[in-house]
Amino acid sequence: MSADLSLPRTSNRILTFTNGEALGVSNRWHKGQYCSIFTKAGIVGCGIYDLKTPAEFGQAIAIAKGTPACPLTEPEDLLPAKIVGLTPQAESLGIRVGMTGREAVELMLAASKSL
Repeated sequence: MSADLSLPRTSNRILTFTNGEALGVSNRWHKGQYCSIFTKAGIVGCGIYDLKTPAEFGQAIAIAKGTPACPLTEPEDLLPAKIVGLTPQAESLGIRVGMTGREAVELMLAASKSL
């Protein structure tokens, strides 16, 4: 049986960092995409994420933003991208606007060790 190429695509993989491993996820569909890196402590994701609702639920979320010319499509794209927004919970882990996605993931993984 062949795959239906009209369906959206999703992929995930384990990514290795200095402070541990995280789950990288990419979702793509016609004229759209988003990517994320999941840790035990929180998520580093692209600009599709809203910050208000996760903040209300006490979640640590840090987002980076691509551009139409250079969208963030794969989790690895988040690593050099700059963080442009975060929840108070992510800030409490030491994450700051302007740091790279890799730096944010490393801080989340370090915090995961104590959870």
